[in-house]
Amino acid sequence: MRIAKQGYPFIVGSAAAGLVALLLAKSLGNVALGMLSGVLFLLAAFCAYFFRDPSRIIPRGDHLILSPADGKVMEIVEGKDPAFDQPVWIMRIFLSVFDPHIQRMPVGGKVEAMTYTKGKFLDARDPKACFENEQNRVEINSPRGRIVVTQIAGLIARRIVWWVREGQSLAAGEQFGLIRFGSQVDVVLPKTVQFRVKAGDRVEAGSSVIAEAAR
Repeated sequence: MRIAKQGYPFIVGSAAAGLVALLLAKSLGNVALGMLSGVLFLLAAFCAYFFRDPSRIIPRGDHLILSPADGKVMEIVEGKDPAFDQPVWIMRIFLSVFDPHIQRMPVGGKVEAMTYTKGKFLDARDPKACFENEQNRVEINSPRGRIVVTQIAGLIARRIVWWVREGQSLAAGEQFGLIRFGSQVDVVLPKTVQFRVKAGDRVEAGSSVIAEAAR
């Protein structure tokens, strides 16, 4: 199983602390320390699971729009966005702590702008989370038009990570960021797209086709 490099400090730190607690428990005969070591080893195993980086088969076709995140589609609503002159579709994806948390490009294109905004840490399922929580907005200019992906921190997620820069071009399905623990990812699409998913569906980053752009 591949693991995102951003997870190694958490995995190694928990495992090292667990080993220290285990050694102390044995030398001192302390049952409580023994139990603590078990908890820390379990935490290390969970972190390894959380930061897993599963391989994905990327569908090909410049008219296909891929899911940028693993999780459950909470809703698809009509709305407005400053990057568009017309009404848009906004799809919100909820990522539980059991979902892989690496984000991928929904289309191939250039990162036109990135905007990081500090904010609250409401539960990602809270309707106000997408407006008030800490988030990172990524505007993508693709051959099929502009698309916006927003990484949103949640109640447990308190760190948004990205490793791309403005002006950088990436392929569809290529990794661009990660959110640590439960969170939300929003996708803004033009009204001309045809959706292939609906609220309640589960999607996978880079492999699930969520919509098709107008040809």
